[in-house]
Amino acid sequence: MFRLAVGRERIAAMLGLNTPVLSSVRIEFLCVSEGHMYFGRHGKEPLDFPAREVGEAECVAGRGICGDRFFEQKPDQKGQITFFAMEVYESMCAELGIHDRPPSVLRRNVFVRGADLESLIGASFLLQGVAFEGVEECRPCYWMDRAFGPGAEAFLKGRGGLRARIVGDGVLRTSAP
Repeated sequence: MFRLAVGRERIAAMLGLNTPVLSSVRIEFLCVSEGHMYFGRHGKEPLDFPAREVGEAECVAGRGICGDRFFEQKPDQKGQITFFAMEVYESMCAELGIHDRPPSVLRRNVFVRGADLESLIGASFLLQGVAFEGVEECRPCYWMDRAFGPGAEAFLKGRGGLRARIVGDGVLRTSAP
């Protein structure tokens, strides 16, 4: 279970019967990046801060993922953590005929299988005992065409993943195969 890092009433409400527990969802990849490659880089070359795959990610309520570029970036950050569906990644690879780009180039933190991420916008949920609040779609930008390949931005419209806030401390781990 996670430590209560925010108001007990808020956590208690999340642990009610209406809070989805994503027990059948698999975490296939976890990624963090120490810096921004694209933010503030319009018209310039990206910086060299690739997302790196990790086996576990320490989530800190209200602050983000330890070691990630968004950790403590600003109060009430909408994207303290981002989720992306592996099914979308695989579909995009097939549709665009691109098979040499790892999921990490999409610069999301948690790559899951078996989750309807869109349904979690505006919802509280638990994954591996860590509490989250889904905030909004993680909308793709024009950099996706450079990072993944031509057509990626258009393909990802409406399925770019989920931005969420971390509500309870805990550690996410990749799922065993």
